[in-house]
Amino acid sequence: MEFFQVTFTTSGIQTYIFIPPAVAFVISFFTSMAGISGAFLLLPFQVSVLGFVSPSVSSTNFLYNVVGTPGGVLSYAREKRLVWPLAASIIAGTLPGVLIGYYIRVKWLPDPRAFKFFVGMVLIFVGYRLVKDLVHLRPPLVPTADRSFKTCITDISVREIRFDFRGRCIRFSVPAVLLPALGVGIVSGIYGIGGGAIIAPFLVTVIHIPVYAVAGAVLLANLMTSLAGVVFYSAIPLHQGVSAPPDWLLGILFGAGGLLGMYFGAKYQRYMPEKTIKLILAIVVYSVAVKYILQYFVAST
Repeated sequence: MEFFQVTFTTSGIQTYIFIPPAVAFVISFFTSMAGISGAFLLLPFQVSVLGFVSPSVSSTNFLYNVVGTPGGVLSYAREKRLVWPLAASIIAGTLPGVLIGYYIRVKWLPDPRAFKFFVGMVLIFVGYRLVKDLVHLRPPLVPTADRSFKTCITDISVREIRFDFRGRCIRFSVPAVLLPALGVGIVSGIYGIGGGAIIAPFLVTVIHIPVYAVAGAVLLANLMTSLAGVVFYSAIPLHQGVSAPPDWLLGILFGAGGLLGMYFGAKYQRYMPEKTIKLILAIVVYSVAVKYILQYFVAST
């Protein structure tokens, strides 16, 4: 087995070469069904299991998204299940937010525990809305005879977008998506996450867009946000004039597993009951929320 061991130059960690893609595949297969890449789960794996603790772990997480997310995006797009105007609205908010968040991290939040606590409390509320939806779920959107789940845009303006989804007219306000997306982008820039774990449940519980129509758009926005994150962390100095580029080999290995996991996760999403996907989303949200809240109290003692 020693033949398969590899030492990664940037991070200095040593592990078997098949472990990063295998872990990424399993995580991303399930999370991609809810429009989440799973990067937030890879971060603690890298820190706690692999021992990758330098600032480059954040940009490596972004690189995982850049390499892996196209698998899910391609799958949703090929099946005409990607709501492009929704993706554009999210991206228009998250991209500038990432740059703002990066500079907040550098200048004012070298130890952003309090802000993480705030984000955790917001996610607790979002998780509550998800659980409430699970208890009072409307009739399922998954008839056994037709699982195409194609979307058809019917109206686009700077104020509102409408599209047809499985016989229903879905509408949402562009500003109502744009402004929260800006906030998610700021959080993403600060913590090195794509932001899907925050924006996806918001779109489902607050904007009331079906989870089947949300996933592809959020993954595409996650891809663009992560690409910006890799550029910012690699090109713009962090502390004391030193940048934090990713561990390229490790990030690509994670991304290779994520590419396959997200592709097949997106492909099989339409066979999953809405309740199951929302349950996955609720588990993800509460996992992040509890982690953010506990780190505040543990670090303060």
